[in-house]
Amino acid sequence: MIELILHLLLLGLVIFFIAERLPGIYVRDYGTALGVAVVYGLINITLGTIFKILSIPLIVLTLGLFLLVINTFLLWLTDQLFDDFEIEDMGTTFIAAVLITIADSLLGWIL
Repeated sequence: MIELILHLLLLGLVIFFIAERLPGIYVRDYGTALGVAVVYGLINITLGTIFKILSIPLIVLTLGLFLLVINTFLLWLTDQLFDDFEIEDMGTTFIAAVLITIADSLLGWIL
């Protein structure tokens, strides 16, 4: 349980850092970034799992690159749920999704 809380706190910090460094992303404060991390994680666990199961042939065909499309869509969906979290365009959403996915994977391996 402590690992999950630490994982979410660090992922919120990563999202806040990405928003500060990547033009085209606005996040009001760390609390918002933490909320985005929690909601993105929940959406990824629920809808993400369903999308990944349904798109197994595409994932295999693209050697896993289609997962980036799924993660981009999930981040866009998270963006739509928050007023204090804005991403300008799909290109920025894609880059942010790649960075967040890498950070999330690293945190999963470390914790």
